[in-house]
Amino acid sequence: MKWLSHKFCYALRTFVHCVCVFVLISSVAAQAKDGDALAPATIFIAGDSTAATYNNAEHQGWGAMFGQFFSDKVNIDNRARGGRSTRTFISEGLWDELMADVQENDIVIIQFGHNDASPINDERRARGTIGGISDDFVDIDNQLTGKQERVFSFGYYIRKMVSDVKARGAKPVLMSLTVRNIWQGHRIERGSGQYGYWMYQLAWELDTPYIDLTNAVADELELLGKDATASLYPKDHTHYNDAGAELHARHVVAALKGVRPGLDESYFSAQGKAVEAYDWSFVRLPVKVVKARKSVFMVGDSTVRNGWGDGRDGQWGWGDFIADWLGNPPLNIVNRAVGGLSSRTFVTQGHWSRALNMMNPGDIVLIQFGHNDAGALNDDSRARGTIKGIGYEQVVIDNLLTGKTETVHSYGWYLRKMIGEARARGVIPVICTPVPRKVWEDNGLRIARATGSYPQWATQVARQAQVPLIDLHQYVASVYDSLGQEQVDALFADARTHTSLAGAKLTAEIVAQQLAPMLGVAVVDSLAEDIQGVK
Repeated sequence: MKWLSHKFCYALRTFVHCVCVFVLISSVAAQAKDGDALAPATIFIAGDSTAATYNNAEHQGWGAMFGQFFSDKVNIDNRARGGRSTRTFISEGLWDELMADVQENDIVIIQFGHNDASPINDERRARGTIGGISDDFVDIDNQLTGKQERVFSFGYYIRKMVSDVKARGAKPVLMSLTVRNIWQGHRIERGSGQYGYWMYQLAWELDTPYIDLTNAVADELELLGKDATASLYPKDHTHYNDAGAELHARHVVAALKGVRPGLDESYFSAQGKAVEAYDWSFVRLPVKVVKARKSVFMVGDSTVRNGWGDGRDGQWGWGDFIADWLGNPPLNIVNRAVGGLSSRTFVTQGHWSRALNMMNPGDIVLIQFGHNDAGALNDDSRARGTIKGIGYEQVVIDNLLTGKTETVHSYGWYLRKMIGEARARGVIPVICTPVPRKVWEDNGLRIARATGSYPQWATQVARQAQVPLIDLHQYVASVYDSLGQEQVDALFADARTHTSLAGAKLTAEIVAQQLAPMLGVAVVDSLAEDIQGVK
Protein backbone atom coordinates (compact mmCIF):
# COMPACT_ATOMS: atom_id res chain seq x y z
CA MET A 1 0.00 0.00 0.00
CA LYS A 2 1.36 3.42 -0.97
CA TRP A 3 0.77 5.50 2.14
CA LEU A 4 2.86 8.57 1.34
CA SER A 5 3.83 9.87 -2.10
CA HIS A 6 7.35 11.15 -2.87
CA LYS A 7 5.96 14.56 -3.75
CA PHE A 8 4.17 14.71 -0.45
CA CYS A 9 7.40 13.98 1.45
CA TYR A 10 9.20 16.77 -0.40
CA ALA A 11 6.36 19.18 0.22
CA LEU A 12 6.29 18.21 3.86
CA ARG A 13 9.89 19.34 4.38
CA THR A 14 9.05 22.67 2.75
CA PHE A 15 6.06 23.02 5.03
CA VAL A 16 8.21 22.84 8.18
CA HIS A 17 9.62 26.30 7.40
CA CYS A 18 6.23 28.02 7.16
CA VAL A 19 4.10 26.30 9.80
CA CYS A 20 4.90 28.94 12.45
CA VAL A 21 3.71 31.75 10.20
CA PHE A 22 0.52 29.85 9.44
CA VAL A 23 -0.24 29.32 13.12
CA LEU A 24 0.26 33.03 13.82
CA ILE A 25 -2.11 34.09 11.04
CA SER A 26 -4.71 31.55 12.14
CA SER A 27 -4.57 32.83 15.72
CA VAL A 28 -5.26 36.39 14.57
CA ALA A 29 -8.17 35.20 12.43
CA ALA A 30 -9.59 33.28 15.37
CA GLN A 31 -9.49 36.35 17.57
CA ALA A 32 -11.36 38.34 14.94
CA LYS A 33 -14.22 35.83 15.07
CA ASP A 34 -14.73 36.20 18.79
CA GLY A 35 -16.51 39.19 20.23
CA ASP A 36 -19.13 40.54 22.58
CA ALA A 37 -22.71 39.29 22.58
CA LEU A 38 -24.98 40.58 19.83
CA ALA A 39 -26.99 43.66 20.82
CA PRO A 40 -29.56 44.41 18.10
CA ALA A 41 -32.32 46.95 18.46
CA THR A 42 -34.13 45.20 15.59
CA ILE A 43 -34.07 41.80 13.93
CA PHE A 44 -35.15 42.14 10.29
CA ILE A 45 -36.40 39.32 8.07
CA ALA A 46 -35.92 39.39 4.29
CA GLY A 47 -37.59 36.56 2.42
CA ASP A 48 -40.57 35.27 0.49
CA SER A 49 -44.08 34.01 1.29
CA THR A 50 -42.79 31.24 3.55
CA ALA A 51 -41.62 33.96 5.96
CA ALA A 52 -44.14 36.75 5.22
CA THR A 53 -46.97 37.80 7.54
CA TYR A 54 -50.58 37.15 6.48
CA ASN A 55 -54.00 37.70 8.04
CA ASN A 56 -54.90 34.10 7.42
CA ALA A 57 -54.49 31.32 9.99
CA GLU A 58 -54.45 28.73 7.19
CA HIS A 59 -51.66 30.50 5.29
CA GLN A 60 -48.94 31.98 7.44
CA GLY A 61 -45.21 32.62 7.23
CA TRP A 62 -42.77 31.77 10.01
CA GLY A 63 -41.84 35.45 10.40
CA ALA A 64 -45.33 36.19 11.70
CA MET A 65 -44.72 33.86 14.65
CA PHE A 66 -41.10 34.82 15.24
CA GLY A 67 -41.80 37.79 17.49
CA GLN A 68 -43.55 35.77 20.19
CA PHE A 69 -40.22 34.17 21.09
CA PHE A 70 -38.60 37.52 21.94
CA SER A 71 -38.87 40.04 24.74
CA ASP A 72 -39.57 43.75 24.45
CA LYS A 73 -35.82 44.33 24.38
CA VAL A 74 -35.76 43.84 20.60
CA ASN A 75 -38.07 44.71 17.69
CA ILE A 76 -38.93 42.07 15.10
CA ASP A 77 -39.43 43.69 11.69
CA ASN A 78 -40.67 41.19 9.12
CA ARG A 79 -40.10 42.58 5.62
CA ALA A 80 -40.56 39.26 3.79
CA ARG A 81 -42.87 39.57 0.79
CA GLY A 82 -44.72 36.79 -0.98
CA GLY A 83 -43.73 35.85 -4.51
CA ARG A 84 -40.31 37.48 -4.43
CA SER A 85 -36.94 36.08 -5.32
CA THR A 86 -33.59 37.61 -4.41
CA ARG A 87 -33.70 39.43 -7.72
CA THR A 88 -37.20 40.91 -7.47
CA PHE A 89 -36.87 41.71 -3.76
CA ILE A 90 -34.04 44.00 -4.83
CA SER A 91 -35.37 45.24 -8.18
CA GLU A 92 -38.74 46.24 -6.70
CA GLY A 93 -37.03 48.37 -4.07
CA LEU A 94 -37.98 46.21 -1.08
CA TRP A 95 -34.37 45.66 -0.14
CA ASP A 96 -33.51 49.36 -0.26
CA GLU A 97 -36.51 50.13 1.94
CA LEU A 98 -35.32 47.58 4.48
CA MET A 99 -31.74 48.83 4.43
CA ALA A 100 -32.87 52.40 5.02
CA ASP A 101 -34.03 51.31 8.48
CA VAL A 102 -31.14 49.05 9.43
CA GLN A 103 -28.93 50.41 12.20
CA GLU A 104 -25.57 49.34 13.56
CA ASN A 105 -25.70 46.03 15.48
CA ASP A 106 -29.07 45.02 14.04
CA ILE A 107 -29.55 41.49 12.67
CA VAL A 108 -30.89 40.76 9.18
CA ILE A 109 -32.04 37.17 8.53
CA ILE A 110 -31.91 36.45 4.79
CA GLN A 111 -33.82 33.49 3.35
CA PHE A 112 -34.58 33.04 -0.35
CA GLY A 113 -34.62 30.30 -2.96
CA HIS A 114 -38.17 29.03 -3.45
CA ASN A 115 -38.87 31.60 -6.18
CA ASP A 116 -35.37 31.96 -7.59
CA ALA A 117 -35.89 28.75 -9.55
CA SER A 118 -38.72 30.36 -11.57
CA PRO A 119 -38.30 31.44 -15.23
CA ILE A 120 -35.87 34.29 -15.70
CA ASN A 121 -38.11 35.93 -18.31
CA ASP A 122 -41.85 35.61 -18.85
CA GLU A 123 -44.96 37.76 -18.89
CA ARG A 124 -46.18 36.61 -15.48
CA ARG A 125 -43.46 37.17 -12.89
CA ALA A 126 -40.00 37.20 -14.49
CA ARG A 127 -38.34 36.55 -11.15
CA GLY A 128 -35.86 33.71 -11.67
CA THR A 129 -32.12 33.95 -11.15
CA ILE A 130 -29.23 32.01 -12.66
CA GLY A 131 -28.64 28.92 -10.54
CA GLY A 132 -25.51 28.80 -8.43
CA ILE A 133 -23.16 31.42 -7.00
CA SER A 134 -21.07 32.28 -10.06
CA ASP A 135 -20.50 35.69 -11.65
CA ASP A 136 -22.57 34.73 -14.69
CA PHE A 137 -25.25 37.06 -16.02
CA VAL A 138 -27.68 37.30 -18.90
CA ASP A 139 -29.13 40.44 -20.53
CA ILE A 140 -32.87 40.27 -21.24
CA ASP A 141 -35.73 42.38 -22.52
CA ASN A 142 -38.00 41.79 -19.55
CA GLN A 143 -41.38 40.66 -20.88
CA LEU A 144 -43.13 41.72 -17.68
CA THR A 145 -41.68 45.20 -17.20
CA GLY A 146 -40.85 45.99 -20.83
CA LYS A 147 -37.38 47.11 -19.74
CA GLN A 148 -33.90 45.83 -20.41
CA GLU A 149 -32.40 44.02 -17.42
CA ARG A 150 -29.18 42.24 -16.55
CA VAL A 151 -29.98 39.14 -14.51
CA PHE A 152 -27.35 37.60 -12.26
CA SER A 153 -26.90 34.43 -10.24
CA PHE A 154 -28.55 33.63 -6.92
CA GLY A 155 -25.16 34.10 -5.29
CA TYR A 156 -24.71 37.57 -6.79
CA TYR A 157 -27.87 38.90 -5.16
CA ILE A 158 -27.11 37.29 -1.79
CA ARG A 159 -23.59 38.78 -1.88
CA LYS A 160 -25.09 42.22 -2.45
CA MET A 161 -27.43 41.81 0.51
CA VAL A 162 -24.66 40.64 2.82
CA SER A 163 -22.36 43.44 1.70
CA ASP A 164 -25.04 46.07 2.29
CA VAL A 165 -25.82 44.75 5.77
CA LYS A 166 -22.17 44.66 6.80
CA ALA A 167 -21.65 48.18 5.47
CA ARG A 168 -24.23 49.34 8.02
CA GLY A 169 -22.37 47.60 10.84
CA ALA A 170 -25.20 45.09 11.16
CA LYS A 171 -25.13 41.28 11.28
CA PRO A 172 -26.39 39.23 8.28
CA VAL A 173 -27.57 35.67 8.93
CA LEU A 174 -28.07 33.36 5.95
CA MET A 175 -30.66 30.60 6.22
CA SER A 176 -31.69 27.59 4.15
CA LEU A 177 -35.20 27.02 2.86
CA THR A 178 -38.34 26.05 4.70
CA VAL A 179 -39.55 22.48 4.13
CA ARG A 180 -42.12 21.55 1.49
CA ASN A 181 -44.68 18.81 2.18
CA ILE A 182 -43.34 16.49 -0.52
CA TRP A 183 -42.57 12.89 0.43
CA GLN A 184 -40.85 9.87 -1.07
CA GLY A 185 -41.90 6.92 1.03
CA HIS A 186 -41.32 7.91 4.65
CA ARG A 187 -38.78 10.62 3.83
CA ILE A 188 -39.72 14.26 3.32
CA GLU A 189 -37.99 16.52 0.81
CA ARG A 190 -35.04 18.34 2.35
CA GLY A 191 -34.93 21.55 0.40
CA SER A 192 -35.79 22.51 -3.14
CA GLY A 193 -32.86 22.30 -5.55
CA GLN A 194 -29.40 23.26 -4.28
CA TYR A 195 -30.31 26.53 -2.60
CA GLY A 196 -29.47 25.23 0.86
CA TYR A 197 -25.98 24.26 -0.27
CA TRP A 198 -25.45 27.52 -2.12
CA MET A 199 -26.42 29.43 1.03
CA TYR A 200 -23.94 27.28 2.96
CA GLN A 201 -21.20 28.07 0.43
CA LEU A 202 -21.97 31.78 0.61
CA ALA A 203 -21.94 31.75 4.42
CA TRP A 204 -18.38 30.39 4.32
CA GLU A 205 -17.27 32.72 1.55
CA LEU A 206 -18.73 35.81 3.22
CA ASP A 207 -17.99 34.71 6.80
CA THR A 208 -21.58 34.97 7.97
CA PRO A 209 -23.64 32.75 10.28
CA TYR A 210 -25.57 29.96 8.57
CA ILE A 211 -28.80 28.43 9.86
CA ASP A 212 -29.69 25.01 8.43
CA LEU A 213 -33.42 25.33 8.90
CA THR A 214 -34.25 22.72 6.27
CA ASN A 215 -32.77 19.67 7.98
CA ALA A 216 -33.87 20.73 11.46
CA VAL A 217 -37.52 21.08 10.41
CA ALA A 218 -37.42 17.97 8.22
CA ASP A 219 -36.22 15.91 11.19
CA GLU A 220 -39.26 16.95 13.23
CA LEU A 221 -41.75 16.51 10.38
CA GLU A 222 -40.52 12.99 9.69
CA LEU A 223 -41.16 12.15 13.35
CA LEU A 224 -44.66 13.59 13.03
CA GLY A 225 -45.32 11.55 9.88
CA LYS A 226 -47.24 12.26 6.69
CA ASP A 227 -50.73 12.72 8.12
CA ALA A 228 -49.74 15.06 10.94
CA THR A 229 -47.51 17.03 8.58
CA ALA A 230 -50.33 17.35 6.03
CA SER A 231 -52.44 19.07 8.67
CA LEU A 232 -49.81 21.82 8.83
CA TYR A 233 -50.01 22.47 5.06
CA PRO A 234 -53.74 22.95 4.28
CA LYS A 235 -53.19 25.17 1.21
CA ASP A 236 -50.45 23.46 -0.81
CA HIS A 237 -47.12 21.70 -0.35
CA THR A 238 -45.17 24.92 0.22
CA HIS A 239 -47.26 27.11 2.51
CA TYR A 240 -48.27 26.20 6.05
CA ASN A 241 -50.78 27.36 8.63
CA ASP A 242 -50.16 29.07 11.97
CA ALA A 243 -48.99 25.83 13.58
CA GLY A 244 -46.57 25.07 10.74
CA ALA A 245 -45.27 28.64 10.84
CA GLU A 246 -44.70 28.41 14.60
CA LEU A 247 -42.84 25.11 14.18
CA HIS A 248 -40.50 26.69 11.63
CA ALA A 249 -40.04 29.82 13.76
CA ARG A 250 -39.14 27.71 16.80
CA HIS A 251 -36.32 26.05 14.88
CA VAL A 252 -35.05 29.43 13.68
CA VAL A 253 -34.89 30.55 17.31
CA ALA A 254 -33.13 27.33 18.38
CA ALA A 255 -30.50 27.77 15.69
CA LEU A 256 -30.09 31.49 16.34
CA LYS A 257 -29.19 30.63 19.93
CA GLY A 258 -26.24 28.69 18.54
CA VAL A 259 -24.73 31.60 16.62
CA ARG A 260 -21.46 32.95 18.08
CA PRO A 261 -21.35 35.60 19.33
CA GLY A 262 -24.99 35.21 20.27
CA LEU A 263 -27.94 36.89 21.93
CA ASP A 264 -28.15 37.30 25.68
CA GLU A 265 -30.99 35.36 27.31
CA SER A 266 -32.72 38.64 28.16
CA TYR A 267 -33.62 39.02 24.48
CA PHE A 268 -36.00 36.05 24.68
CA SER A 269 -39.52 35.87 26.04
CA ALA A 270 -40.58 33.08 28.38
CA GLN A 271 -41.60 31.12 25.28
CA GLY A 272 -38.25 31.83 23.66
CA LYS A 273 -36.30 30.83 26.76
CA ALA A 274 -38.13 27.50 26.76
CA VAL A 275 -36.82 26.65 23.26
CA GLU A 276 -33.93 24.21 23.51
CA ALA A 277 -30.91 25.74 21.82
CA TYR A 278 -29.15 24.14 18.90
CA ASP A 279 -25.75 25.16 20.23
CA TRP A 280 -23.73 24.29 17.14
CA SER A 281 -24.88 26.76 14.46
CA PHE A 282 -21.57 28.60 14.79
CA VAL A 283 -19.53 25.69 13.40
CA ARG A 284 -21.52 25.71 10.12
CA LEU A 285 -21.65 21.95 9.62
CA PRO A 286 -21.75 20.90 5.95
CA VAL A 287 -24.85 19.87 4.02
CA LYS A 288 -25.26 17.81 0.86
CA VAL A 289 -24.32 19.37 -2.45
CA VAL A 290 -26.68 17.38 -4.68
CA LYS A 291 -29.29 15.43 -2.74
CA ALA A 292 -29.70 12.70 -5.39
CA ARG A 293 -26.00 11.76 -5.34
CA LYS A 294 -24.44 9.01 -3.30
CA SER A 295 -22.81 10.41 -0.17
CA VAL A 296 -19.92 9.71 2.15
CA PHE A 297 -20.57 11.03 5.65
CA MET A 298 -18.05 11.36 8.45
CA VAL A 299 -18.90 11.48 12.13
CA GLY A 300 -16.36 11.86 14.88
CA ASP A 301 -14.44 14.33 17.01
CA SER A 302 -11.98 17.19 16.46
CA THR A 303 -9.40 14.94 14.80
CA VAL A 304 -11.94 14.53 11.96
CA ARG A 305 -13.28 18.11 11.88
CA ASN A 306 -11.64 20.63 14.15
CA GLY A 307 -13.59 23.49 15.70
CA TRP A 308 -15.06 25.78 13.06
CA GLY A 309 -13.54 23.67 10.29
CA ASP A 310 -11.43 26.62 9.18
CA GLY A 311 -7.99 25.87 10.63
CA ARG A 312 -8.31 27.93 13.78
CA ASP A 313 -5.03 27.87 15.72
CA GLY A 314 -3.57 25.94 12.78
CA GLN A 315 -5.61 22.84 13.62
CA TRP A 316 -7.34 20.76 10.95
CA GLY A 317 -9.22 17.46 10.85
CA TRP A 318 -8.58 14.81 8.24
CA GLY A 319 -12.21 14.72 7.08
CA ASP A 320 -11.87 18.09 5.35
CA PHE A 321 -9.52 16.72 2.67
CA ILE A 322 -11.01 13.37 1.66
CA ALA A 323 -12.71 14.80 -1.44
CA ASP A 324 -9.42 16.26 -2.73
CA TRP A 325 -7.57 12.95 -2.49
CA LEU A 326 -10.46 11.26 -4.31
CA GLY A 327 -10.30 13.79 -7.13
CA ASN A 328 -13.55 15.51 -6.12
CA PRO A 329 -15.74 12.73 -7.54
CA PRO A 330 -19.47 13.21 -8.24
CA LEU A 331 -20.30 12.35 -4.64
CA ASN A 332 -21.39 14.29 -1.59
CA ILE A 333 -18.53 14.27 0.92
CA VAL A 334 -20.16 15.49 4.13
CA ASN A 335 -18.00 15.95 7.24
CA ARG A 336 -20.42 16.15 10.20
CA ALA A 337 -17.81 15.52 12.92
CA VAL A 338 -17.92 17.86 15.92
CA GLY A 339 -14.94 18.71 18.10
CA GLY A 340 -15.02 17.91 21.80
CA LEU A 341 -17.59 15.14 21.59
CA SER A 342 -17.39 11.45 22.44
CA SER A 343 -19.42 8.62 20.94
CA ARG A 344 -21.89 9.21 23.76
CA THR A 345 -22.33 12.98 23.46
CA PHE A 346 -22.42 12.82 19.67
CA VAL A 347 -25.52 10.68 20.14
CA THR A 348 -27.11 12.42 23.12
CA GLN A 349 -26.71 15.91 21.67
CA GLY A 350 -28.54 14.90 18.50
CA HIS A 351 -25.66 15.06 16.03
CA TRP A 352 -25.90 11.39 15.10
CA SER A 353 -29.62 11.53 14.39
CA ARG A 354 -29.23 14.72 12.32
CA ALA A 355 -26.46 13.16 10.22
CA LEU A 356 -28.33 9.85 9.88
CA ASN A 357 -31.49 11.60 8.72
CA MET A 358 -29.51 13.19 5.90
CA MET A 359 -28.32 9.80 4.64
CA ASN A 360 -29.88 7.61 1.96
CA PRO A 361 -29.61 3.87 1.23
CA GLY A 362 -26.23 3.08 -0.32
CA ASP A 363 -24.43 5.95 1.40
CA ILE A 364 -21.29 5.33 3.47
CA VAL A 365 -20.62 6.71 6.95
CA LEU A 366 -17.13 6.76 8.46
CA ILE A 367 -17.25 6.57 12.27
CA GLN A 368 -14.26 7.56 14.41
CA PHE A 369 -14.47 8.15 18.17
CA GLY A 370 -12.33 7.43 21.19
CA HIS A 371 -10.23 10.46 22.06
CA ASN A 372 -12.93 11.99 24.25
CA ASP A 373 -14.58 8.80 25.50
CA ALA A 374 -12.01 8.57 28.29
CA GLY A 375 -13.40 11.72 29.92
CA ALA A 376 -15.44 11.82 33.11
CA LEU A 377 -18.82 10.09 32.99
CA ASN A 378 -20.34 12.85 35.07
CA ASP A 379 -19.15 16.38 35.78
CA ASP A 380 -20.36 19.94 35.27
CA SER A 381 -17.90 20.61 32.45
CA ARG A 382 -18.44 18.13 29.60
CA ALA A 383 -19.85 14.87 31.04
CA ARG A 384 -18.81 12.98 27.94
CA GLY A 385 -17.10 9.80 29.09
CA THR A 386 -18.28 6.30 28.28
CA ILE A 387 -17.84 3.05 30.20
CA LYS A 388 -14.58 1.46 29.06
CA GLY A 389 -14.78 -1.53 26.76
CA ILE A 390 -17.48 -2.97 24.53
CA GLY A 391 -19.70 -4.65 27.11
CA TYR A 392 -23.32 -4.15 28.03
CA GLU A 393 -22.75 -2.44 31.37
CA GLN A 394 -24.67 0.72 32.06
CA VAL A 395 -24.93 3.29 34.84
CA VAL A 396 -27.75 5.73 35.57
CA ILE A 397 -26.59 9.24 36.48
CA ASP A 398 -28.07 12.61 37.30
CA ASN A 399 -26.04 14.49 34.71
CA LEU A 400 -24.37 17.44 36.44
CA LEU A 401 -24.03 19.29 33.13
CA THR A 402 -27.52 18.86 31.67
CA GLY A 403 -29.50 18.44 34.90
CA LYS A 404 -31.19 15.37 33.41
CA THR A 405 -31.20 11.68 34.33
CA GLU A 406 -29.18 9.69 31.80
CA THR A 407 -28.22 6.07 31.26
CA VAL A 408 -24.56 5.87 30.22
CA HIS A 409 -23.32 2.87 28.24
CA SER A 410 -20.01 1.47 27.08
CA TYR A 411 -17.93 2.79 24.19
CA GLY A 412 -18.77 -0.34 22.23
CA TRP A 413 -22.49 0.10 22.90
CA TYR A 414 -22.54 3.52 21.25
CA LEU A 415 -20.58 2.25 18.24
CA ARG A 416 -23.00 -0.68 17.89
CA LYS A 417 -25.93 1.73 18.10
CA MET A 418 -24.57 3.77 15.19
CA ILE A 419 -23.77 0.65 13.17
CA GLY A 420 -27.24 -0.81 13.72
CA GLU A 421 -29.12 2.37 12.94
CA ALA A 422 -27.03 3.00 9.82
CA ARG A 423 -27.67 -0.51 8.55
CA ALA A 424 -31.39 -0.14 9.21
CA ARG A 425 -31.37 2.79 6.78
CA GLY A 426 -29.38 0.84 4.17
CA VAL A 427 -26.27 2.90 4.94
CA ILE A 428 -22.84 1.24 5.01
CA PRO A 429 -20.98 1.95 8.30
CA VAL A 430 -17.17 1.94 8.30
CA ILE A 431 -15.38 1.97 11.66
CA CYS A 432 -12.13 3.94 11.91
CA THR A 433 -9.86 3.43 14.88
CA PRO A 434 -8.85 6.72 16.57
CA VAL A 435 -5.74 8.35 15.14
CA PRO A 436 -2.62 8.16 17.35
CA ARG A 437 -1.31 10.96 19.49
CA LYS A 438 2.21 12.33 19.11
CA VAL A 439 3.72 10.37 21.97
CA TRP A 440 7.07 8.71 21.34
CA GLU A 441 8.60 5.60 22.90
CA ASP A 442 11.73 3.47 22.35
CA ASN A 443 13.98 6.51 22.71
CA GLY A 444 11.94 8.52 20.25
CA LEU A 445 12.05 5.95 17.46
CA ARG A 446 8.44 4.82 17.55
CA ILE A 447 5.01 6.36 18.12
CA ALA A 448 3.33 4.80 21.13
CA ARG A 449 0.42 2.49 20.28
CA ALA A 450 -2.53 2.19 22.62
CA THR A 451 -3.08 -1.32 24.01
CA GLY A 452 -6.26 -2.70 25.50
CA SER A 453 -8.00 0.56 24.68
CA TYR A 454 -10.14 2.36 22.13
CA PRO A 455 -8.36 1.25 18.94
CA GLN A 456 -8.67 -2.37 19.99
CA TRP A 457 -12.27 -1.95 21.15
CA ALA A 458 -13.25 -0.28 17.88
CA THR A 459 -11.60 -3.16 16.01
CA GLN A 460 -13.50 -5.74 18.06
CA VAL A 461 -16.83 -4.02 17.42
CA ALA A 462 -16.16 -3.83 13.67
CA ARG A 463 -15.23 -7.52 13.50
CA GLN A 464 -18.20 -8.63 15.56
CA ALA A 465 -20.56 -6.54 13.45
CA GLN A 466 -18.76 -7.60 10.24
CA VAL A 467 -18.40 -4.06 8.96
CA PRO A 468 -15.39 -2.52 7.17
CA LEU A 469 -12.55 -1.30 9.38
CA ILE A 470 -9.90 1.33 8.69
CA ASP A 471 -7.21 0.91 11.33
CA LEU A 472 -6.07 4.53 11.33
CA HIS A 473 -4.34 4.11 14.66
CA GLN A 474 -1.88 1.63 13.22
CA TYR A 475 -1.62 3.02 9.69
CA VAL A 476 -0.90 6.59 10.75
CA ALA A 477 1.48 5.53 13.52
CA SER A 478 3.51 3.51 11.01
CA VAL A 479 3.88 6.56 8.76
CA TYR A 480 4.94 8.69 11.72
CA ASP A 481 7.58 6.09 12.61
CA SER A 482 9.05 6.32 9.12
CA LEU A 483 9.14 10.13 9.13
CA GLY A 484 10.79 10.64 12.50
CA GLN A 485 10.25 13.28 15.20
CA GLU A 486 11.33 16.41 13.31
CA GLN A 487 8.99 15.89 10.38
CA VAL A 488 6.14 14.64 12.57
CA ASP A 489 6.37 17.80 14.69
CA ALA A 490 5.27 19.75 11.60
CA LEU A 491 2.20 17.53 11.32
CA PHE A 492 0.79 18.78 14.63
CA ALA A 493 -0.60 22.17 15.62
CA ASP A 494 -0.57 21.43 19.34
CA ALA A 495 1.48 19.29 21.70
CA ARG A 496 0.21 15.86 20.69
CA THR A 497 -3.41 15.56 19.50
CA HIS A 498 -4.55 17.96 16.77
CA THR A 499 -2.98 17.88 13.35
CA SER A 500 -1.79 20.82 11.27
CA LEU A 501 -2.85 21.26 7.66
CA ALA A 502 -0.10 18.92 6.51
CA GLY A 503 -0.93 16.34 9.16
CA ALA A 504 -4.62 16.36 8.31
CA LYS A 505 -3.86 15.91 4.61
CA LEU A 506 -1.51 13.02 5.36
CA THR A 507 -4.18 11.19 7.37
CA ALA A 508 -6.78 11.98 4.72
CA GLU A 509 -4.60 10.30 2.09
CA ILE A 510 -4.50 7.15 4.19
CA VAL A 511 -8.28 7.18 4.61
CA ALA A 512 -8.75 7.82 0.90
CA GLN A 513 -6.53 4.85 0.03
CA GLN A 514 -8.88 2.60 1.99
CA LEU A 515 -12.10 4.29 0.92
CA ALA A 516 -11.42 4.53 -2.82
CA PRO A 517 -12.03 0.81 -3.62
CA MET A 518 -15.40 0.97 -1.84
CA LEU A 519 -16.40 3.84 -4.13
CA GLY A 520 -14.86 2.56 -7.34
CA VAL A 521 -12.57 5.59 -7.70
CA ALA A 522 -8.82 6.13 -7.59
CA VAL A 523 -6.74 8.27 -5.26
CA VAL A 524 -5.15 11.22 -7.03
CA ASP A 525 -1.92 13.02 -6.17
CA SER A 526 -3.62 16.38 -5.81
CA LEU A 527 -2.45 17.67 -2.45
CA ALA A 528 1.27 17.00 -2.26
CA GLU A 529 2.25 19.95 -4.44
CA ASP A 530 -0.53 22.12 -3.04
CA ILE A 531 0.95 21.95 0.43
CA GLN A 532 4.03 23.86 -0.73
CA GLY A 533 1.93 26.97 -1.07
CA VAL A 534 0.63 26.93 2.50
CA LYS A 535 1.67 29.96 4.49
